[in-house]
Amino acid sequence: MQLVDHDTFLKRLEALFESSKDHGSVWLTHKRLTHEDEDVAMGHGSGTDEREYPCLIRVSDGGENKFSTKVMSSELPKFHAAYGALLKTALSVSLRKRDKKKEKQKAELAAKRKKKMTEPVIVEGPKRGNGRRKRQRQVKALQKQVVSQQKFKEREEAAAARAASGSAGPSS
Repeated sequence: MQLVDHDTFLKRLEALFESSKDHGSVWLTHKRLTHEDEDVAMGHGSGTDEREYPCLIRVSDGGENKFSTKVMSSELPKFHAAYGALLKTALSVSLRKRDKKKEKQKAELAAKRKKKMTEPVIVEGPKRGNGRRKRQRQVKALQKQVVSQQKFKEREEAAAARAASGSAGPSS
């Protein structure tokens, strides 16, 4: 890990974003820098720690590019302005469209459930003898459908009540 100054850090980070635009990842880590032989007071004890700790910002691409910078608290607003502008430009260009395959599958499953809920279940067959188990499955499916329709109706009523109570507030 190589410790560099702020300007070098930002230039190398920009170059790293450019090189990983088509494929690859960049990991950014922020943490408060403490020294190894120090005890850090945690919690809300009576002792107040007046020391200012620098912020350590690390960058890695998972390979050979690893570098970091140390930012003092007094330099933090200026550094974050430049760092934020760099991140906005780099991330707006390199972000890919999300894969909508899972969303489409969820929508199809929801449509299938809704269709199954509205489709009438026909109970047919003998109560005893051959076909008895088939009839029992149909009866069970009908009971399940009735319960799901009741739950759907309750959800719709609750949503309508929430919408009505939200719009019934005082108008100015």
